[in-house]
Amino acid sequence: MSRSAYIKFVEGSTTKQVTLDEVKQQFKRYTEMTSKTGQQLDWDYVHSAFPYTMEEKPEANGQWFYLKGTDEKLYRYILIGVGSRQVEKQTKQPDPENEGQTNVISTTEEENYIQITLSTESTHGDKGKANEFCKYLAKEYKAELHLFNGRVMYYNPRK
Repeated sequence: MSRSAYIKFVEGSTTKQVTLDEVKQQFKRYTEMTSKTGQQLDWDYVHSAFPYTMEEKPEANGQWFYLKGTDEKLYRYILIGVGSRQVEKQTKQPDPENEGQTNVISTTEEENYIQITLSTESTHGDKGKANEFCKYLAKEYKAELHLFNGRVMYYNPRK
């Protein structure tokens, strides 16, 4: 059974939605940063920090791609996709006719997200790297991160 983590774009995020190419650019930036860290340490850190190749299948239709591990024993697959869905939001507003009372108003909004999925073939190494990538992306986009274990991390500025 596969498990997924979600990076949701909420109020306060740097953007409302991203494309798959923008996510790929973030991974390229990540590898550049780790490469520079490795140069400072005089160590080939980039292969340890990002032990994957980015690959896309024709049936993905620009909706997802996957990271294929370079060392099959430690790392196998992480799937990454972008999407949106309709969610119902409820807000409370004061009732002008009845003082002290509130009305609940339901509205439907579009919620955009990045989904990171571990397949049944994924290893513990994949899960660790996926968590690391999720935190990096959520921090870059100031988004809300829903981890594989159901916990939520807020990188967006909240009131």
